[in-house]
Amino acid sequence: MIKLIYCISKREDLDAAEFYRYWLQDHAPLVKSVAAAIGASRYVQSHTALPEVNAIFQAGRGLEAPYDGITELWWQDQAAFEQGTATPEGVAAARQLQADEANFIDFSRSRIFMSEEHEIFDLAQ
Repeated sequence: MIKLIYCISKREDLDAAEFYRYWLQDHAPLVKSVAAAIGASRYVQSHTALPEVNAIFQAGRGLEAPYDGITELWWQDQAAFEQGTATPEGVAAARQLQADEANFIDFSRSRIFMSEEHEIFDLAQ
């Protein structure tokens, strides 16, 4: 599987509650509505939690502040990704998503990249 990983920092003018509300209740349905157009097969949001534990990790390792969350978006394979992003519908959907992201994401403090998963173990199965 091919996966987009988006490490997200919220816009400074939004408080955390509004950021997470918008991302989950407004942006997520938009992503779901264009999933077929972009050829995506799975979408997960991971919202940052346990700030006290995060602070311990930061202090003990000299780390920067954590991202506010991570988006993961999967495609079955590279061909599905390429097909979904090459059609006029896919291109329009990608533009629509990026325009909406500007409502809650600080692009200058966020990172995005494509990856290929290599599962090492899954004890939950």
